[in-house]
Amino acid sequence: MKVDVVQKVLKANDDIAKLVRARFEEYAISCINMISAPGSGKTTLIESALKKGISGVRVGVIEGDPETTRDAERIAKYDVPVVQINTAGGCHLESQLVLQALDKLPLDTIDLLIIENVGNLVCPVGFDLGEKSRVAVVSVTEGQDKPFKYPRLFQTANIVVLNKVDLLPYVPFDVEEFKQGVHGIQPDVPILHVSCTHGDGVEQWVNWLKGQVDKPTNG
Repeated sequence: MKVDVVQKVLKANDDIAKLVRARFEEYAISCINMISAPGSGKTTLIESALKKGISGVRVGVIEGDPETTRDAERIAKYDVPVVQINTAGGCHLESQLVLQALDKLPLDTIDLLIIENVGNLVCPVGFDLGEKSRVAVVSVTEGQDKPFKYPRLFQTANIVVLNKVDLLPYVPFDVEEFKQGVHGIQPDVPILHVSCTHGDGVEQWVNWLKGQVDKPTNG
Protein backbone atom coordinates (compact mmCIF):
# COMPACT_ATOMS: atom_id res chain seq x y z
CA MET A 1 0.00 0.00 0.00
CA LYS A 2 2.78 2.39 0.94
CA VAL A 3 4.53 1.75 -2.39
CA ASP A 4 1.32 2.52 -4.27
CA VAL A 5 0.92 5.81 -2.40
CA VAL A 6 4.51 6.85 -3.18
CA GLN A 7 4.03 5.99 -6.84
CA LYS A 8 0.86 8.09 -7.00
CA VAL A 9 2.62 11.06 -5.39
CA LEU A 10 5.52 10.86 -7.82
CA LYS A 11 3.16 10.42 -10.80
CA ALA A 12 1.18 13.51 -9.78
CA ASN A 13 4.42 15.46 -9.36
CA ASP A 14 5.68 14.35 -12.78
CA ASP A 15 2.42 15.41 -14.43
CA ILE A 16 2.72 18.91 -12.98
CA ALA A 17 6.43 19.01 -13.85
CA LYS A 18 5.38 18.69 -17.48
CA LEU A 19 3.31 21.86 -17.08
CA VAL A 20 6.27 23.62 -15.46
CA ARG A 21 8.55 22.53 -18.29
CA ALA A 22 6.02 23.80 -20.83
CA ARG A 23 6.08 27.22 -19.11
CA PHE A 24 9.85 27.26 -19.35
CA GLU A 25 9.69 26.39 -23.04
CA GLU A 26 7.08 29.08 -23.65
CA TYR A 27 9.39 31.76 -22.20
CA ALA A 28 12.67 30.17 -23.40
CA ILE A 29 13.90 29.78 -19.82
CA SER A 30 16.62 27.32 -18.84
CA CYS A 31 16.18 26.00 -15.31
CA ILE A 32 18.66 24.33 -13.00
CA ASN A 33 17.89 22.52 -9.75
CA MET A 34 20.59 22.71 -7.03
CA ILE A 35 20.54 19.84 -4.53
CA SER A 36 22.77 19.40 -1.50
CA ALA A 37 22.86 18.83 2.24
CA PRO A 38 22.22 21.81 4.52
CA GLY A 39 25.21 24.14 4.83
CA SER A 40 27.07 22.98 1.73
CA GLY A 41 27.02 26.51 0.31
CA LYS A 42 24.28 26.56 -2.34
CA THR A 43 23.21 30.13 -1.61
CA THR A 44 26.82 31.32 -1.56
CA LEU A 45 27.42 29.61 -4.92
CA ILE A 46 24.49 31.55 -6.39
CA GLU A 47 25.80 34.76 -4.83
CA SER A 48 29.28 34.14 -6.23
CA ALA A 49 27.84 33.81 -9.74
CA LEU A 50 25.80 36.98 -9.36
CA LYS A 51 28.83 38.88 -8.03
CA LYS A 52 30.98 37.66 -10.91
CA GLY A 53 28.21 38.39 -13.39
CA ILE A 54 26.85 36.07 -16.07
CA SER A 55 27.31 38.16 -19.20
CA GLY A 56 24.17 38.49 -21.28
CA VAL A 57 22.12 36.21 -19.02
CA ARG A 58 19.13 37.45 -17.02
CA VAL A 59 18.84 35.39 -13.84
CA GLY A 60 15.88 34.59 -11.59
CA VAL A 61 15.99 32.52 -8.41
CA ILE A 62 13.57 30.33 -6.45
CA GLU A 63 14.71 29.67 -2.88
CA GLY A 64 13.40 26.58 -1.08
CA ASP A 65 13.68 26.36 2.68
CA PRO A 66 11.65 24.86 5.55
CA GLU A 67 11.42 28.24 7.33
CA THR A 68 12.46 31.94 7.04
CA THR A 69 13.22 34.18 4.07
CA ARG A 70 16.91 34.56 4.87
CA ASP A 71 18.21 33.08 1.61
CA ALA A 72 15.82 35.10 -0.56
CA GLU A 73 16.86 38.26 1.27
CA ARG A 74 20.50 37.52 0.49
CA ILE A 75 19.76 37.00 -3.21
CA ALA A 76 17.50 40.07 -3.47
CA LYS A 77 20.52 42.28 -2.71
CA TYR A 78 21.78 41.51 -6.21
CA ASP A 79 18.70 43.04 -7.82
CA VAL A 80 17.41 39.84 -9.41
CA PRO A 81 13.85 38.52 -9.19
CA VAL A 82 13.58 35.98 -6.39
CA VAL A 83 10.76 34.02 -4.75
CA GLN A 84 11.04 32.21 -1.43
CA ILE A 85 9.15 28.93 -1.01
CA ASN A 86 8.76 27.83 2.60
CA THR A 87 7.83 24.17 2.99
CA ALA A 88 6.82 24.42 6.68
CA GLY A 89 9.18 21.61 7.58
CA GLY A 90 8.92 19.70 4.28
CA CYS A 91 12.20 18.14 3.15
CA HIS A 92 11.98 18.96 -0.57
CA LEU A 93 10.34 21.11 -3.23
CA GLU A 94 7.64 19.69 -5.48
CA SER A 95 6.60 20.79 -8.94
CA GLN A 96 3.29 22.21 -7.71
CA LEU A 97 5.16 24.66 -5.47
CA VAL A 98 7.41 25.68 -8.36
CA LEU A 99 4.40 26.17 -10.64
CA GLN A 100 2.85 28.51 -8.08
CA ALA A 101 6.13 30.38 -7.67
CA LEU A 102 6.34 31.03 -11.42
CA ASP A 103 3.25 33.24 -11.16
CA LYS A 104 5.27 35.55 -8.90
CA LEU A 105 8.21 35.91 -11.30
CA PRO A 106 8.57 38.14 -14.40
CA LEU A 107 9.19 35.19 -16.71
CA ASP A 108 9.61 37.32 -19.80
CA THR A 109 12.70 38.92 -18.22
CA ILE A 110 14.46 35.67 -17.21
CA ASP A 111 16.84 33.51 -19.26
CA LEU A 112 18.15 31.31 -16.45
CA LEU A 113 16.11 30.24 -13.43
CA ILE A 114 18.07 28.79 -10.52
CA ILE A 115 16.13 26.69 -8.02
CA GLU A 116 17.83 26.19 -4.68
CA ASN A 117 16.17 23.09 -3.29
CA VAL A 118 15.67 22.34 0.40
CA GLY A 119 18.86 21.03 2.01
CA ASN A 120 18.53 17.25 1.75
CA LEU A 121 20.38 14.54 -0.22
CA VAL A 122 17.48 12.08 -0.44
CA CYS A 123 13.96 13.50 -0.86
CA PRO A 124 14.61 16.16 -3.55
CA VAL A 125 16.21 13.62 -5.88
CA GLY A 126 12.94 11.83 -6.69
CA PHE A 127 10.96 14.97 -7.56
CA ASP A 128 11.22 16.43 -11.05
CA LEU A 129 10.76 20.21 -10.92
CA GLY A 130 10.76 20.71 -14.67
CA GLU A 131 14.47 21.57 -14.64
CA LYS A 132 16.84 21.31 -17.58
CA SER A 133 19.84 20.38 -15.44
CA ARG A 134 20.57 19.20 -11.92
CA VAL A 135 23.53 20.34 -9.81
CA ALA A 136 24.85 18.20 -6.94
CA VAL A 137 26.74 20.27 -4.37
CA VAL A 138 29.00 18.68 -1.76
CA SER A 139 31.29 20.59 0.60
CA VAL A 140 34.58 19.12 1.79
CA THR A 141 33.35 19.37 5.39
CA GLU A 142 30.80 16.61 4.73
CA GLY A 143 33.21 13.76 3.99
CA GLN A 144 34.14 11.97 0.76
CA ASP A 145 31.60 9.14 1.16
CA LYS A 146 28.55 11.03 -0.15
CA PRO A 147 28.56 9.35 -3.62
CA PHE A 148 28.56 5.93 -1.95
CA LYS A 149 25.81 6.77 0.55
CA TYR A 150 23.57 8.80 -1.78
CA PRO A 151 24.17 7.39 -5.29
CA ARG A 152 20.83 8.48 -6.80
CA LEU A 153 21.79 12.14 -6.58
CA PHE A 154 25.00 11.51 -8.49
CA GLN A 155 23.21 9.34 -11.03
CA THR A 156 20.95 12.24 -11.95
CA ALA A 157 23.39 15.16 -11.66
CA ASN A 158 24.56 17.04 -14.76
CA ILE A 159 27.45 18.52 -12.80
CA VAL A 160 28.98 18.03 -9.35
CA VAL A 161 30.34 20.99 -7.41
CA LEU A 162 32.91 20.16 -4.74
CA ASN A 163 32.61 23.28 -2.60
CA LYS A 164 34.71 24.95 0.11
CA VAL A 165 37.96 23.49 -1.25
CA ASP A 166 39.87 26.21 0.61
CA LEU A 167 39.23 24.11 3.74
CA LEU A 168 41.00 21.00 2.39
CA PRO A 169 44.16 21.63 4.44
CA TYR A 170 42.06 21.58 7.61
CA VAL A 171 39.63 18.68 7.13
CA PRO A 172 40.15 14.94 6.47
CA PHE A 173 38.63 14.83 2.98
CA ASP A 174 40.01 12.39 0.38
CA VAL A 175 39.49 14.10 -2.99
CA GLU A 176 40.53 11.07 -5.03
CA GLU A 177 38.15 8.76 -3.21
CA PHE A 178 35.36 11.28 -3.78
CA LYS A 179 36.14 11.47 -7.51
CA GLN A 180 36.27 7.68 -7.77
CA GLY A 181 32.90 7.47 -6.05
CA VAL A 182 31.29 10.01 -8.37
CA HIS A 183 32.77 8.61 -11.58
CA GLY A 184 32.02 5.06 -10.52
CA ILE A 185 28.36 6.08 -10.70
CA GLN A 186 28.51 8.43 -13.69
CA PRO A 187 31.90 8.34 -15.45
CA ASP A 188 31.55 11.49 -17.54
CA VAL A 189 29.93 13.92 -15.12
CA PRO A 190 32.14 17.01 -14.61
CA ILE A 191 33.35 17.86 -11.11
CA LEU A 192 34.11 21.51 -10.35
CA HIS A 193 36.37 22.42 -7.44
CA VAL A 194 35.12 25.69 -6.01
CA SER A 195 35.98 28.06 -3.20
CA CYS A 196 33.64 31.02 -3.04
CA THR A 197 35.86 32.47 -0.30
CA HIS A 198 39.02 32.52 -2.43
CA GLY A 199 37.37 32.60 -5.85
CA ASP A 200 38.77 29.27 -7.06
CA GLY A 201 36.57 27.70 -9.72
CA VAL A 202 34.00 30.51 -9.67
CA GLU A 203 34.72 31.48 -13.28
CA GLN A 204 34.22 27.86 -14.38
CA TRP A 205 30.97 27.75 -12.38
CA VAL A 206 29.74 30.91 -14.09
CA ASN A 207 30.74 29.58 -17.51
CA TRP A 208 28.81 26.37 -16.88
CA LEU A 209 25.72 28.36 -15.87
CA LYS A 210 26.00 30.49 -19.00
CA GLY A 211 26.31 27.34 -21.08
CA GLN A 212 22.91 26.18 -19.82
CA VAL A 213 21.18 29.09 -21.55
CA ASP A 214 20.17 28.35 -25.11
CA LYS A 215 19.95 31.96 -26.27
CA PRO A 216 21.63 34.46 -23.94
CA THR A 217 20.43 38.03 -24.44
CA ASN A 218 22.61 41.08 -24.88
CA GLY A 219 20.92 43.02 -22.09
